[in-house]
Amino acid sequence: MEYSAYAGINSITRAMTTVSSYFDDLRCQPEVIHPPQNEDCMDIGEHMNEPAQHTAKPNVTVSSSVRELLECPVCLNAMYPPIHQCSNGHTLCSGCKPRVHNRCPTCRHELGNIRCLALEKVAASLELPCKYQSFGCIGIIPYYSKLKHESQCSFRPYNCPYAGSDCTVIGDIPYIVAHLKDDHKVDMHMGSTFNHRYVKSKPHEVENATWMLTVFSCFGQYFCLHFEAFQLGMAPVYIAFLRFMGDDETAKNFSYSLEVGGNGRKLIWQGVPRSIRDSHRKVRDSFDGLIIQRNMALFFSGGDRKELKLRVTGRIWKEQ
Repeated sequence: MEYSAYAGINSITRAMTTVSSYFDDLRCQPEVIHPPQNEDCMDIGEHMNEPAQHTAKPNVTVSSSVRELLECPVCLNAMYPPIHQCSNGHTLCSGCKPRVHNRCPTCRHELGNIRCLALEKVAASLELPCKYQSFGCIGIIPYYSKLKHESQCSFRPYNCPYAGSDCTVIGDIPYIVAHLKDDHKVDMHMGSTFNHRYVKSKPHEVENATWMLTVFSCFGQYFCLHFEAFQLGMAPVYIAFLRFMGDDETAKNFSYSLEVGGNGRKLIWQGVPRSIRDSHRKVRDSFDGLIIQRNMALFFSGGDRKELKLRVTGRIWKEQ
């Protein structure tokens, strides 16, 4: 009996020593939180007192199950407050609620006006990488600031500026320049001055009118010179304008001039190139360029007015 009691005391002592050692080890080691293995579980750390930082952070991961919870089952986009739910807990975004006629798209129960406040709080605790991470953005963005950041992110890709087709190619500037050269066969020129001649045999056919794009490389940047005809009300006109292949702020560092003339007359335009962030149509429809009425263009062309022959000259310079 004494031996049994002695053995029991020894066992308890050894157990207490092991537990103590275990907690000592915990105090000496950093805490490691493993991502949930079960899709039904979420483990999200909240840092309510830390300021939001848009800088790179190591090992920032968000479980795919959390992302799925924040995805609207109707439009498949990320949900933002107010997030609605049915009595069974199924969620959808506020934009899609009117589209489903107040019926849950998952279980068909009536939605009512129940907000999923718990999911909104979960979203508020998340920080996610910018979707333009592959283009160079290293920002880690609070969930509710992500859309605004991505709409203004300087790393977001550019759309192809070629307006002669519905091209959907996107990329950074070097990629877009190579795409214009290889796929659209656009003329590439070095230098800051240009002297182009545009000729068309049937200038009255606006729907089949001249449309041209030329890319210029100067000052370590790229510029697109557009020339085309379009219908302005009932009158067909020609327009020439320059676009900067980069962001708006950098575009403001440059200016350009365009000149067209003939028969002792000339038109001169001077302006600031618009960024290709603005669509070709937006720039053209704002008339932000050299506008030439068709009658004036034919007058400049001389001859019998049956053929368009315009010479457009100009230059690009950097403001001091």
